[in-house]
Amino acid sequence: MSLLKRAEQALTAHFEKAAGVGAPPRLVAAMRHAVFSGGARIRPQLCMAVAAACGDNAPNLTDASAVSLELMHCASLVHDDMPAFDNADWRRGRPSVHKAFSEPLALLAGDGLIVMAYRVMLQTGTPHAERLVALMNNLTDGVGLPDGIVAGQAWECETSADLGQYQRAKTGALFVSATRAGALSCGHAPEPWTPLGAFLGEAYQVADDIRDVIADAASLGKPVGQDALHARPSSAQTLGLEGAIAYFDQLIEQAAASIPACSHRDMLCLLVQHEAERLVPKALCEGYFKAHALDAKSPIRSAA
Repeated sequence: MSLLKRAEQALTAHFEKAAGVGAPPRLVAAMRHAVFSGGARIRPQLCMAVAAACGDNAPNLTDASAVSLELMHCASLVHDDMPAFDNADWRRGRPSVHKAFSEPLALLAGDGLIVMAYRVMLQTGTPHAERLVALMNNLTDGVGLPDGIVAGQAWECETSADLGQYQRAKTGALFVSATRAGALSCGHAPEPWTPLGAFLGEAYQVADDIRDVIADAASLGKPVGQDALHARPSSAQTLGLEGAIAYFDQLIEQAAASIPACSHRDMLCLLVQHEAERLVPKALCEGYFKAHALDAKSPIRSAA
């Protein structure tokens, strides 16, 4: 079974079990809309891939950990799209939750997914109490203060922010949690897997900055030009578009090089390379530069 198929099956099973019976139907529908919308599922795939490299001796716990990460990620997207932040009408090519279900239900759906993430682990992890505590701490580190995705979102509300710190928190933190969770679910030390999550997470945020400039809303499935519109920190603005692309390539190389020696190293390297091409396709970059015929002095092509 592919990692993606395993992630989708685990999400479906755990979502239905955690939602239970008798909850407000529109709230459950809003939560389902947020989760089952065709995401890449890279965070749960990373968790499962690292677990496989560590022996995956508690697959049910691995699945629950992977699902919890994706539920947290989806919750952050629901809140990120709301009028208080990006005011985005579209997500993954479909109406965002607040557009499809209303702002109150979007707020509650995001909250509900956060609680559901912990419930999924609690419903599965009790036979592995020591691992469960470590996994819950790990998830909390990736979400909360001082350096989780909540902090990353909050940096957008400050008058100034360090670009690296912002990127590591907003996107990188949950990637670090994903690689560490794969090891923790097997009872292994998570530290050797931290660099993979850190490099890949930062690469994802840089890729998001790049695509916000060169992609179109139809292919991206959400509005573009949002960084400039909301005056958010952006690699494409700070480094220039070419500089941001070069930095993305460097981070991908560092991510692949950081994978510890293990029987699944080749598989993990392929996963990293596949994601790199999916995120920032070379053809898309070349087409953008050709279409815009940017000269070397352009502020968006060269470093600021």
